[in-house]
Amino acid sequence: MTRISTGMLYTQSISTLQSKQASLARIQNELSTGKKVLTAKDDPVGAGAAIGLDRSKAELVRFGENANAVGHRLGMQEGALTQAGDIMGRITELTVRANSASLSDEDRQAIATEVTSLRASLLDVANSPDGAGRYLFGGTQDGSPPFARVAGGVAYAGDQTRRQVEIAPQMFVSDTMPGSEVFLRVRTGDGRIDVAAGAANTGTGQVGSFGLTDSDQWNGGNYHISFEADGAYQVSNADGDVVASGVHATGEAITIAGARVVIGGAPADGDTFSLGPAGTRDVFATIDNLLGALTLAPTTDAQRAAQQNALQGAMRDIATAQDHIIDVRANGGAQLAALDNAASLRDAHTLTIESTLSGVRDLDYAEAISRFNLEKVALEAAQLSFVQMQRLSLFDLLR
Repeated sequence: MTRISTGMLYTQSISTLQSKQASLARIQNELSTGKKVLTAKDDPVGAGAAIGLDRSKAELVRFGENANAVGHRLGMQEGALTQAGDIMGRITELTVRANSASLSDEDRQAIATEVTSLRASLLDVANSPDGAGRYLFGGTQDGSPPFARVAGGVAYAGDQTRRQVEIAPQMFVSDTMPGSEVFLRVRTGDGRIDVAAGAANTGTGQVGSFGLTDSDQWNGGNYHISFEADGAYQVSNADGDVVASGVHATGEAITIAGARVVIGGAPADGDTFSLGPAGTRDVFATIDNLLGALTLAPTTDAQRAAQQNALQGAMRDIATAQDHIIDVRANGGAQLAALDNAASLRDAHTLTIESTLSGVRDLDYAEAISRFNLEKVALEAAQLSFVQMQRLSLFDLLR
């Protein structure tokens, strides 16, 4: 049997009032914050989903910070390589001028002085800082200048590693090129093959144009052209086997395994020329070779031919190095383009996450105001009921 007492009625009425007041207070909090999920207990599933979305959004922010950092370095690399290209362009101009037969030894010495200054400027570019205490071309060992002057050339203290930076989910870009790939491993000749005159040549033979005429026939071998009396020559391979022979005529090409070379002047008996795949050399050593040719003071036709061969070789190598720097710039440009694409992708992902979060967390004000008015009416009704209940007593029924 259920027992009814005045105390129980009071307790029930107060409990109802407190419940309505709590509901009204909660809706007021929702309206003041604009959020419908104030604590995890309001919607455990929605709160869990929102936390996951917050983490994804924070990750996108981190990716954006990564992109800004690597974008800054790639932008500075572009500027540094533009400077390097300008320096190499100026050296090319000076080398072309130095090849003029009308120049005196003093004129070439003046050119050498400017080239020496340009070489120092290029070394400064190779040691460019990124503005944040690191160096652009040091690879992952970028805490100190990567290049240093040493006896006989330049030493590289960086490594050959290129960082991969994540700038969007599963999307990476490469950081700046290590200096070993920018300034050290530079192809010589025309980038595919190279031709050089023997250091002991005594004739006036000069290397003219050369290149591949048939890539399918070219086997990448090393060949030796040796001259005899009256312009006769033989071409032998690395094993010493004679693969071609003939009589030299100025302006006529010598064809070897899909490659051709034109030798001008009059090679002497015993003069030699080598033809083979292009090697690699650091750009500073190439400039040093040019300086060595510029500072020669030839007095015989053979010495003048040797100087011209050295100048022509330096000019080819510098032109190839200049093209190499352009290729490195193109690679950096591709990374900058990837950064722009990643920014668009991050923006799209962020918009999607924010839209989803809004659906989970954000309050529908029209619906919340309706609930607020209903709860307010319910609370007022409960208050009136409590007032009426206060006027009643079970003792009134015993009268």
